[in-house]
Amino acid sequence: MAGKPLRILCVGKIKTAFWKAAAEHYGQRIRRWRPLEVSEVRDGDASLPVPRRNEQEGKRLLEALSPQDIPLILDERGASLTSPQFASLLQDLDRQAAGRPCFIIGGPFGLDDRIRAAGRRTLCLGPMTLPHELARVLLLEQLYRAECIARNIPYHHE
Repeated sequence: MAGKPLRILCVGKIKTAFWKAAAEHYGQRIRRWRPLEVSEVRDGDASLPVPRRNEQEGKRLLEALSPQDIPLILDERGASLTSPQFASLLQDLDRQAAGRPCFIIGGPFGLDDRIRAAGRRTLCLGPMTLPHELARVLLLEQLYRAECIARNIPYHHE
């Protein structure tokens, strides 16, 4: 069963080589089963105070959303899901929703409130603050895990 296309929309490029390699690794695995697009918007101006920088990044993220995107915000204040629950969410989106799931990851200082408000759902990868590069890798790994769970491939162990 091929799933709907997925999109990850994030602030900034992955600069650290090992995070980049890990992201590419999981991206390739996911693409065996469904299209995956990763879109990056430019970081905010580093000379700005954090709220203004987040506002600038938020504007870029909102402009990058397309009408077909179903915005799913990744934020430490979001809902925590187990891996099977996350897999179930993706399956529900495949069955029910018109559009493409679009996971949004902020930059080093998080997300502007306008982005949080634009989300269909807000999810967290855990209660701890994570570097945005690591958050992207964790999301990709969980997307791959969700695909394995949906296909009964023995990657996930309960």
